[in-house]
Amino acid sequence: MLTGRESLSRLIGKRRCFLPNLQSILSSPIQSSLNLLCDKNGSLAETRCSKGKVEMSNSDWVTCPVCGNNVSGEDYTINSHLDGCLSRGTKRKLTQRTLLQLNFGCSQSKVQISSGESEQLLTSDLNKSPCDSEENATRGFSKISPSEEKSHDQRRQLPYTESVKQIDMAGSTENPISNGRENIMVEFPALPTDNEEPRHRMDETVDSISGMAMDTFIVGRRFSDEKDVNLGASISLQRDPDNIKDSNAIKVLSASSSCCKVLGYLPRELAQYLSPLIEKYCLSFEGYVIAGPSHSLDAVPIQIVCQNMIFNGEKGCDNFEVFKHLWQKALQVVEFAKNRPPNTTKYQQNFCLLLKEVLTSSPHLFTEDEKKFIESFTSLSEDSQRLFVRLYTRKGPWFRLSTIMYPEVCNPQQAIKELSATGYACLFEDITELHDDDMKDLLSLLTVSELRDILCTLKRKCNRGSRKQNLIASLLSCYKGGSRSVLPQLILKKTEICIRTSSEAESLFWRAERLFFLNGEQDLSAFLLVDLGIVKYPTYNCIISEHIFSSKSDLLAYEEAIEVAQIMDQSLDENNFELVLRCIMIAESCISSSLEKLIDSTTPELMATLLSCFSASWVYSKVILLGISFLEHELRYNDAIHLLRRLLNCFTSDRRRGYWTVRLSVDLEHMGCPNESLSVAEAGLLDPWVRAGSRMALQRRVLRLGKPPRRWKTPSFSESIKRKIIEVHIQGRPLNCEAGRKSRFYGEDGEQCGVEQLALQYYATEGGRWQGVHTESGIWLTIFGLLMWDILFSDVPNVFRTRFQTAPLDLETDHFYLARMTLVESHLQKIHDGLAEEILITSWELHMGTACRGVNWDRHSLSDLRAAVSCIGGPCLASLCRHLAQDYRSWSSGMPDLLLWRFRGDYKGEAKLVEVKGPRDQLSEQQRAWLLLLMDYGFNAEVCKVSPAITSP
Repeated sequence: MLTGRESLSRLIGKRRCFLPNLQSILSSPIQSSLNLLCDKNGSLAETRCSKGKVEMSNSDWVTCPVCGNNVSGEDYTINSHLDGCLSRGTKRKLTQRTLLQLNFGCSQSKVQISSGESEQLLTSDLNKSPCDSEENATRGFSKISPSEEKSHDQRRQLPYTESVKQIDMAGSTENPISNGRENIMVEFPALPTDNEEPRHRMDETVDSISGMAMDTFIVGRRFSDEKDVNLGASISLQRDPDNIKDSNAIKVLSASSSCCKVLGYLPRELAQYLSPLIEKYCLSFEGYVIAGPSHSLDAVPIQIVCQNMIFNGEKGCDNFEVFKHLWQKALQVVEFAKNRPPNTTKYQQNFCLLLKEVLTSSPHLFTEDEKKFIESFTSLSEDSQRLFVRLYTRKGPWFRLSTIMYPEVCNPQQAIKELSATGYACLFEDITELHDDDMKDLLSLLTVSELRDILCTLKRKCNRGSRKQNLIASLLSCYKGGSRSVLPQLILKKTEICIRTSSEAESLFWRAERLFFLNGEQDLSAFLLVDLGIVKYPTYNCIISEHIFSSKSDLLAYEEAIEVAQIMDQSLDENNFELVLRCIMIAESCISSSLEKLIDSTTPELMATLLSCFSASWVYSKVILLGISFLEHELRYNDAIHLLRRLLNCFTSDRRRGYWTVRLSVDLEHMGCPNESLSVAEAGLLDPWVRAGSRMALQRRVLRLGKPPRRWKTPSFSESIKRKIIEVHIQGRPLNCEAGRKSRFYGEDGEQCGVEQLALQYYATEGGRWQGVHTESGIWLTIFGLLMWDILFSDVPNVFRTRFQTAPLDLETDHFYLARMTLVESHLQKIHDGLAEEILITSWELHMGTACRGVNWDRHSLSDLRAAVSCIGGPCLASLCRHLAQDYRSWSSGMPDLLLWRFRGDYKGEAKLVEVKGPRDQLSEQQRAWLLLLMDYGFNAEVCKVSPAITSP
């Protein structure tokens, strides 16, 4: 795969169906200092791949088994295309349509997320719709005990002198300090916090609780004995501790019936607080129905009143505090439910929550018309909202009306009419409304037999064994070749009416989703993963004092850059190399102007570095980097050199400068300019942003190129990088010795294994009876994450902005260490003094299963981690953690393959790190840099080289 392709695909995320700036990107003149589309004679330049494409016959093309597109039959093209499809997830998965059928919602009420406190939510029956069943009105609240709240309030906080407001999901603020800068307060619609005064009085006395009314709902109506519920009907509550679904369940009984028929249940979130009040404090509740349901299985609005209670104790005792806490929580649930319609599906609720939070936190990024359009979504009917979210999250863009059937959408026909009338959807029911760009998407809706029928109608040749993509290509050629008026009619006759989300809705909601998650890898399914307990996010505070996008123009420039990146990614898939070159030129022309705006910003330097990854210039730099890799593959080194110089001139404070400098030096050598290549390498060593493996690569290039007569003086670093790394040689019985394939051997047990497993077997026996694991960087990042957990999620402004983060935004920047220096050094001193194992155990027990960058809970056991930490020792661990804290991005890869440990008789241990290499493998520059660094820190490090055993004839 081309360098930078995977990173660009992650940045793009799910490809957009509609690109607002597509036409201007394709047709506008480019003011670039580089003309990649013309050769020296001014004619259109041909790439190596495009030349091959022209010469290839139809039989030399193959169909991609992942995306179905036709690609060149060359090995490189096929492999690159498959790598791109698989890394991007192009293959349509079952979850793309069915993931949202499992209702989901926000299970935390604050940015101070406590995933460990989150309860698994009862998923709705997928075979029941709101027409047939109800949804819980108030799902997704954290169950927080008083002791947990107390410990949470005692978390460490960093001193910070800037003007900030601490934001939780209820929008509360704490200790605003004015220093003349704008304080940004984000109000998130969610459950009030314990420190916040709700609309109900919190300090209720025991006497005032009796007679207090609560408005809630009867849910679980499909389990009721009585289908009809009348307005004003009397009800009572009864605990159901034997309920297999929920041990806190509370039945709602009909008080007007002599046999006390079950009408349903209280919402799960309310029952978890009322059930202990009923059992421990003997509260009893009665009430009545305040509104009749529209359907027999819909949630029923009721009002319940606390009748009496038995309380033994005084207010000052612990029992009263527990009682008060439970009662306050119950009131909060009731208050929260007032803004959540009882029959709203969870994915619908979360989509509305996403829109509301974005409009609240970033109103300056939308025009008044855009705000009104987004706000009008909640005024649509329930069916229309659900149908739109379904269509928006599917691949699309077009859908046949006859195939739209969702169990929770009662009247899809009416919903489609409303979406079309309000501008949220477009219908294709008239050929005059068809655009040329829609033709391929509409043809993809047809089945193979329907495509063949159309080809036969047009009297075109159709082979029975033709694949769908080939049939579509044939019809598109017909459309361009004279069937422009006939083909749309034939398609409409087959598909009948089709629907798609409107371009305006798609653009605005894509923007909202991007602002909410701040990346392209997460989407609405993140809510679902939390609700199902598959993913738990850590607890942290959001302290926001700076906007990520200071103005709408910055956001629009960022969006346009994402569009250019998507066009380039698609062009590589489609082998449209002319468009690839155009995208490179666009990025090169735009990078200067966008960077000037970033430099002129009044944002402090460290914060500017942190927020730079949300700028248009950052996106364009990724496009250019991928373009450089493409040009180098095409042997167009002059153009690659020009672009590398542009990147180095434009980005003076960027950790990617090391890789850029190495590539510039290498490409200059390819062009036959060794002196200039040497000068570039020497200048790169003076750059403070050139680090880790890139620095090692430049040092070795200087030593290789800087021999007399070019350079007579030996560089001062020569002795350091020429240090001898211990090597151990072992032999094994090979399974294969083919070039280009990973070496495989037979292990001591006769089973097939890789070189790493063979090395582990050697060290476990004759190599010194070591225990160990093969994890490369994995175990080290896990140890770092567990030891530094409190540092990672400490209170630092502007590094936590969403509830779905697994690390602070500044983890891979210099800002991470500098903003926490005092706290980091204090914590590292504890590790140095021998408390690492205790910290590790505490962190494991408190946060087990919680998502954190680098931490792999499944791969490493606590016993292995304890053994490794104990044997490594405090001083070495502290040095390693400090190094990762200072430069996580540069050093989070390339660590040795094996971590080994063993204990001696006096209960003291020792550790060893081993990089394993097969018969034809060489150390990379990053691996060499790691080994030398570990030796400097006092680690026992070596290289194990595996070679085939020599067999006697």
